Amino acid sequence: MENIVKSKDNPVIKLYQKLSASKKERLQYGLFVLEGLRITQDALKEESGISHLILTSSAYEKYADMFFPTDLRNTRTVVISNELGRKISSTDNTQGVFAICRIPTEKQITFSENGKYIILYGLQDPGNVGMIIRTADALGIDGIIMSGSCDLYSPKVIRSTMGSIFRTDINILNDTEKLFEILSENRIITSAAVIDSDAVPVTECDFSGKQAVFIGNEGNGLPADVSERCTRKIIIPMHGNINSLNAAMAAGILMWEMKRQSKI
Repeated sequence: MENIVKSKDNPVIKLYQKLSASKKERLQYGLFVLEGLRITQDALKEESGISHLILTSSAYEKYADMFFPTDLRNTRTVVISNELGRKISSTDNTQGVFAICRIPTEKQITFSENGKYIILYGLQDPGNVGMIIRTADALGIDGIIMSGSCDLYSPKVIRSTMGSIFRTDINILNDTEKLFEILSENRIITSAAVIDSDAVPVTECDFSGKQAVFIGNEGNGLPADVSERCTRKIIIPMHGNINSLNAAMAAGILMWEMKRQSKI
């Protein structure tokens, strides 16, 4: 076994903790962190740019055979003490598997023919964002655009995606004017998910062709000027006195309906 790192002052451990705690540091270094066996394996499988693999001594003994047949030529492996692993972990019962991963370079947003997309506009809850990404992966949504939402690379979002972040086409575009310009240029039919009385029930919507659904902030929904700029407003019909759903739940229903129609 390699020399075991025991000090929190080790440069790699200090970097890991900086990246875990601060969006500013993540942007500055162009790196983010992972914790957990499954998500780290997913990142390696998808060749997602892991720069450092950090294992506690127990995890090294337990999982080494899973990692080291993998091509890790561009990845530095660091073995740390079990105690240090507990200190840097963000969970109560850590598996002792951590990684530092490169943030992908920005790419041009592209739309496939008949593609189905979800736009997260102003979402701030990391759990909701992560769950939507995971659901989009499960349903085969063609892409996600995040606009004015929480940090995609925060540990809470990453953990909530359960590895789907590495399998889903995700773009970040915070400029609303540029966003609508791109959607218009690509002739995307846009739907604003709202609870307005003049909205069309999702059960009556035609989702053929290139489609994108806007999901708004958990508490305030979509701004009126954004929903007005969309091709149409849509609503999920509800019974009783309930007039709104959790953002992740609503997004899941709308994504399912988009994909259901594309298979008819």
